[in-house]
Amino acid sequence: MTALTSLSRAMLLGFVRDRMTLFWAVLFPLMFLVLFGGLLTNDGAPKLEVAQVGDVAALDDMAPEARDALEQSIEITPATDEAKALREVRDGDLAAVITEEGDRLVVHYSQADQVTAARVRGTFQGIVDSANLAAAGGTPAFTLETQQVEDESLEPIQYVTPGLLGWAIAMSATFGAAVNLVAWRQSGLLRRLRLAPIRTSSVVLARVGVSVLVALGQTAIFLGLAVGAFGLVLSGSWPLVIPLVLAGTLAFLSIGLLAGSISKTEEGAVGLANFIVLPMAFLSGSFFSLEGAPDWLQAISRLLPLRHLNEAMLDVMVRGQGVEAIWAPLAILLGFAAVCSLIASRVFRWDA
Repeated sequence: MTALTSLSRAMLLGFVRDRMTLFWAVLFPLMFLVLFGGLLTNDGAPKLEVAQVGDVAALDDMAPEARDALEQSIEITPATDEAKALREVRDGDLAAVITEEGDRLVVHYSQADQVTAARVRGTFQGIVDSANLAAAGGTPAFTLETQQVEDESLEPIQYVTPGLLGWAIAMSATFGAAVNLVAWRQSGLLRRLRLAPIRTSSVVLARVGVSVLVALGQTAIFLGLAVGAFGLVLSGSWPLVIPLVLAGTLAFLSIGLLAGSISKTEEGAVGLANFIVLPMAFLSGSFFSLEGAPDWLQAISRLLPLRHLNEAMLDVMVRGQGVEAIWAPLAILLGFAAVCSLIASRVFRWDA
């Protein structure tokens, strides 16, 4: 019994004193609890921003109490230019455009965000049903017609591919740089490279070149498989994905260099890279929409490079936007790469 007690005490102390084990066993899962708690907390979904073009009797003739209740979930703004409003829906700036054609309430929405699309359809079906209650037993006063602003033949793969491709690029660039840097330092290869008649810039450019080639290969495989096997339909501006992939690779390569410069072991580098990239993927919409996330989580998300990479690729691959959609994301990604590279250069070590 004494031996059992002593062994148990020694193992418990070993667990508590091992910071890495404590982190992975307690703090890392706790971080995901906070993350998913924020994403899934039902404290009210954000309002749908909707443009109303012209007179819409189903909305204009609503009782004041019903109108007040409706405005708890949607924000209706009058619009005069229907074509402009539809472009805003297509670009993700509006949830829907509402018009009336005879006794039909026409709802134009985007399928790019399937959660928002479902909310739009459900909300306006409820409005039509409420308006028709007054005509119970007779001919319904209104019917609902929903129209996608995109080609209705588009499949969900359109909206899944950009996020997963962004995540794949982030994983490859970050892990490749972090793990290789630590492995080379532990094996003494970095020291030998430093003493060899090879410029440091050549070493860096080689690492960048390999990461870029891998990222371009990933892009070709992703798009080829998605188009050939799952029916992905690329917009005419899809080649703009290439500069985004290059800038994204540089951004995440710099994160990997920073993680590798700080870490002392390969296990530590893998752990740190996981700690950075995996939560970022959830917070950047790589796996599911952040539409229902609280404002504080949305604010954090907008600070992450992967969010800007994902949204820009969605804009040019699916929404058909042009060069104007990539300038800001490119600047953010390259700026992020410059800052992280500068920090990495300050903490970089040639020896273990």
